[in-house]
Amino acid sequence: MDARGGIGGSLTGLDLKAEIDRLRKERNAVILAHYYQKPEIQDLADFVGDSLELSRKAAETDADVIAFCGVRFMAETAKILSPQKTVILPDMDAGCSLEDSCPPDKFKAFREQHPDHIALTYINCSAEVKALSDIIVTSSSAEKILSQIPADQKIIFGPDKHLGGYLARKFGREMLLWPGVCIVHEAFSETELLKLKAQYPGAPVAAHPECPPHVLDHADMVGSTSAILEFAKTTEHDVVIVATEPHIIHQMEKAVPHKTFIGAPGADGNCNCNICPYMALNTMEKLYIALRDLEPRIKLDENVRLAAKTSLDRMLAMASGTVGMGDLGARPTGD
Repeated sequence: MDARGGIGGSLTGLDLKAEIDRLRKERNAVILAHYYQKPEIQDLADFVGDSLELSRKAAETDADVIAFCGVRFMAETAKILSPQKTVILPDMDAGCSLEDSCPPDKFKAFREQHPDHIALTYINCSAEVKALSDIIVTSSSAEKILSQIPADQKIIFGPDKHLGGYLARKFGREMLLWPGVCIVHEAFSETELLKLKAQYPGAPVAAHPECPPHVLDHADMVGSTSAILEFAKTTEHDVVIVATEPHIIHQMEKAVPHKTFIGAPGADGNCNCNICPYMALNTMEKLYIALRDLEPRIKLDENVRLAAKTSLDRMLAMASGTVGMGDLGARPTGD
């Protein structure tokens, strides 16, 4: 198989970074990388950040192609906001356990069973579920949005029961929680975390609200991926325990190399089970092929796209000061 074949072909001899840079220019493409991507992908991206802020940044560019190194729902969000652009995902199998937990037909039926509830839905869901929702939230905007919803308004929150439970406890709000979880954050072990805290006394724990309550109970800071990164950069502590997908630590070490960042362990005492298997599907080889072939690409039904955009627009209107923050900006020329 020649270089135009699949990954099993003769791609080994290619300078993938040089070829990706060449195709980036030829295709007039912008490359986006989520914080949970491998370091080599983060380092060649035009923007590194959280999912929504990346989609918004891409929409502001004059790029014809968006190469989204993340998972499928993130690439769909980019297409929702940039329908005129070609959006490619290096591996279409890069899904999300939260998205998988919430099939559109079941979510629609659940909504119909509770017609007096509005659907406040985490962005980690399919375009179809976004289209069935009233307001989308991110982990950084959820609190601001929830604070604007009248106390007597009944709410369905999905698909992440841990984020929904965290918000319910913090605001004293009862919400119907969809029973989805992130398999990465679900894997953190309270026992192993306590051992780590004992090993590094005084080191703060920064945790994502997708973590279960028994992990959040030991956190000194709870926030979005971007907020955790900002905390790592600004805290006076030289050692920080990080309870989210460990590839974020790459950006922390680049920003403040004199500090030490330790990934919270899983039940086996290490971080291997906390690497997102979906994010890991994206590779340099697959990114090269996607830019070369402009496949696989995201395609959305226009009615679904418009309905999903309505729920996203409501979020942006309610939480304009808390979304689209924290990205790392454009990559330096010649990097």
